[in-house]
Amino acid sequence: MRGMFDSIPRRDGISWNAFISGYVNSGRFDDAVRAYRSMLEEGTMNLNRITFSTMLILSSDMDCVDLGRQLHGQIARLGFLSYMFVANPLLDMYSKLGFVYDAKQVFQEAPERNLVMYNTMIAGFSRCGMFRDSWLLLHSMPERDSITWTSMITGLMQIGRDREAVFLLREMRLEGYFMDQFTFGSVLAACGRLGALKEGSQLHACIIKTGYQDNVFVGSALIDMYSKCDSIKYAEKVFQHMTHKNTVSWTAMLVGYSQNGLSEEAIKLFCGMQENSIVPDDVTLGSAVSSCADLASLEEGAQFHGQALVSGLISSTPVSNSLITLYGRCGIIEDSLKMFKEMKVRDEISWTALISCYAQFGKAKETIHLFEEMLSHGLKSDEATFVGVLSACSRAGLVEKGQLYFDSMVNEHGITATPDHYTCMIDLFSRAGRLEEAKDFISKMPFVPDAVGWGTLLSSCRKYGNMEIAKWAADSFFELHPQHPAAYILLSSIYAAQGDWDRVAQLRKGMRDKGVRKETGYSWIKFKNKVHIFSADDQSSPYLDQIYAHSEQLNLKMIREGYKPDLSSVLQDVEDSEKIRMLKHHSERLAIVFGLMFIPPGLPIRVKWNMLMWRFLVIGFMRNYLSKSAIQDSKISMQSNTC
Repeated sequence: MRGMFDSIPRRDGISWNAFISGYVNSGRFDDAVRAYRSMLEEGTMNLNRITFSTMLILSSDMDCVDLGRQLHGQIARLGFLSYMFVANPLLDMYSKLGFVYDAKQVFQEAPERNLVMYNTMIAGFSRCGMFRDSWLLLHSMPERDSITWTSMITGLMQIGRDREAVFLLREMRLEGYFMDQFTFGSVLAACGRLGALKEGSQLHACIIKTGYQDNVFVGSALIDMYSKCDSIKYAEKVFQHMTHKNTVSWTAMLVGYSQNGLSEEAIKLFCGMQENSIVPDDVTLGSAVSSCADLASLEEGAQFHGQALVSGLISSTPVSNSLITLYGRCGIIEDSLKMFKEMKVRDEISWTALISCYAQFGKAKETIHLFEEMLSHGLKSDEATFVGVLSACSRAGLVEKGQLYFDSMVNEHGITATPDHYTCMIDLFSRAGRLEEAKDFISKMPFVPDAVGWGTLLSSCRKYGNMEIAKWAADSFFELHPQHPAAYILLSSIYAAQGDWDRVAQLRKGMRDKGVRKETGYSWIKFKNKVHIFSADDQSSPYLDQIYAHSEQLNLKMIREGYKPDLSSVLQDVEDSEKIRMLKHHSERLAIVFGLMFIPPGLPIRVKWNMLMWRFLVIGFMRNYLSKSAIQDSKISMQSNTC
């Protein structure tokens, strides 16, 4: 193109415009600007409205308002403002770059205004939160079309005013205007964020009536709306009935599964996407890796890591962030740190992901150092960042430091404390044995703790033998969650530790009478692409005899090295010999013994279980029940799959 252009003996406006547009269409914006400057050096006789329109669109795409202002000056000096073909992109440039008052001045000074200028100005007002101005302009227009309403709805949605966007759709329908895919897409997104399932379902009916159900853009928006409204079955139906699916459609369904805690389905869908030759983008791959992280599924996650390397998506920040979380959840914090250091661009999520990894393993010093370093880089912390920091302080017993961070989160960073933050604070006081302070903190909370908060306090009451606060916490828990088994189990464990078996029996009878059932504890381990599941006194495994025999050998070896079982963790009134037998047959122990038997030395053993409330018992069990000699050739990682 350059060679052909240079060979033209006498260039006119058409050849210059073609030359500049060639660079713009190829994404070579700097070359396009240089070409425009060369054009100016030959004089202004070849400049025309197409030139200015092209350069203004380029300024908008480059987010370069300085270039746009220079063009504005040339346009005004040369008298091109009277051309709506030039005024429209000038107005659009200022509007998209957030200079709404400059856009308003262009609009007011324009000698003529067409419908496109009105729509652009309305979108600019809405995007900048100037709802009153956009509303007044809407009702002052000599004529309106569907784009007018859609521009206003989209602008409102972009600034988070979702309720107004849904309200405007009703107005639009009442006035009989036609709705297109962009209208439907914007309002469906608003309904999803609001959790407005009723309005979203009504809009779905309207979509079917107007024949847009086969539109890929609308179908993807419907999947996203239903997923955010916790109606994943409806999202599945929309996805299954779509005649045409693209990457966005598959990604919307995959993200929907992830948001609703269906991580296994998300991974299966990702595999199905590849089988259908749909090329994933960074959002799709990042969501798939996040699902692997939720399941602590290292094998699949590592495969997706390889795919990211091959496809080049490893340079995407969302993909790298997901991989940091994956390796952290799987206990390989060294790989999380390595991934973090290899990233060329790190955002707030990158730092928060690594902070959460260190916090998960109780590395308070490293967590706090990372947090302070994050702030020193001028990055803004969010709710999740402080959950990691507070939980690290809790695990390390840094009560005063945790209190300081909690106060700074609210007062300095302007973050409203969520139930997760309050639960961290309850855990902070409870772990340190400061149960009265925990009780006082709960009484001052703006809302009551959730099941995890009460469970945390009850666990600490058991540890420190505080029956008074335990009874208060259990009564409060029963009142709020009468069918939740955790309060019954934790309170009975406190009575059992004191040998008060009559009260233990009363609690168990109360559970039976109310139909409250304790969730069965399962542990599972993956070996040769097969998942082996164990429960207490499990009789289903084909390797059961070998596991019990190997377990007995390990037990004898540990006893010779001075191990004594902690019988206080058995919450039943039985003989000590029976308690010892029960400890031998815990699901976690069976899974670990299986791993020691079959997984080659040097490879990590990863056991997952479904009982979050017993995580402290299990960690204690690991420390006391496994001798160093028994696991000297293996690395054991335990993960909980309960949120």
